[in-house]
Amino acid sequence: MNNKEGNNKRSGARPTSSRPSSNKPKPAMQKRAQGPKKAKINTKVAEVVTDKVEKKPNQAPKRPKVKDEIRLNKYIANSGACSRRDADIYIQSGNVKVNGIPVTEMGYMVKPGDTVNFDGVMLTPEKKVYILLNKPKNFTTALDEGQEFRNVLELVKGSTTSKIAAVGRMDKNTTGLLLFTNDTDMIRKFSLPSQKSSKIYQVSLDKNLKFEDLEKINKGLVLDGHRVFVEDVSYIEGEAKSEIGLKLRSSNVKVVRSIFEHFKYDVLRIDRVSFAGLTKKNLPRGNWRLLTEQEIINLKNLK
Repeated sequence: MNNKEGNNKRSGARPTSSRPSSNKPKPAMQKRAQGPKKAKINTKVAEVVTDKVEKKPNQAPKRPKVKDEIRLNKYIANSGACSRRDADIYIQSGNVKVNGIPVTEMGYMVKPGDTVNFDGVMLTPEKKVYILLNKPKNFTTALDEGQEFRNVLELVKGSTTSKIAAVGRMDKNTTGLLLFTNDTDMIRKFSLPSQKSSKIYQVSLDKNLKFEDLEKINKGLVLDGHRVFVEDVSYIEGEAKSEIGLKLRSSNVKVVRSIFEHFKYDVLRIDRVSFAGLTKKNLPRGNWRLLTEQEIINLKNLK
């Protein structure tokens, strides 16, 4: 026996194949043809170039805002002369002068040191102040009730040197929250019938309020040809049925009184415990405080 054949049989080796071995190195792939590298574009430069292209011919450069400058209509409103909307009318009419020169341009900016003459009167702008008073009895917002009852301005006399006014009216028998400010826009805003902020009153009646009358008030009623919408009315817990809580949007205290007089009740006292989110918390009767910055923002954001 041939030794080579014997060794092959014992080892079980397969006969040599004519197919090429897979262990042979594969030929290297050809490199792809690469085009020229794209140049990176500086986006900032491109933006500047674009701006230069889009700039209109003869376009005046935008004037940088000067520190502490203010729009003319706001300057006038800050002085307490009128609201911004009314100030625009005066400006358009040529009744406003800045440094002696009539200005009719809407959006005109007043710089520090400028003098503004409004309809023949020199103006001095004031910082807006907002003061909350917990009004006691026997003080009134009216100026024509004689000497028996004093004006509410006496109670906030030392709060500011600015000329302020009450937001809304209160008679001598009405107590509670009363807002003062020199912001004519805000005074006008809360005087509008369409104002939607809620006010809460505690009303004391001469007798217990019948449940059926409470239900009628809750549904709303018509007074002097005007529909009055009541957000809520209820008995005050722990008190007699003559003590009523009333929530509505009107800041006119006369409306509160008229609601109960419509059902033949005499109103003994009215106390406003909440005004547009402001409350009497930590504010004793007869005391006042300045509003916080957040409270001012909240009032301005109310519709």
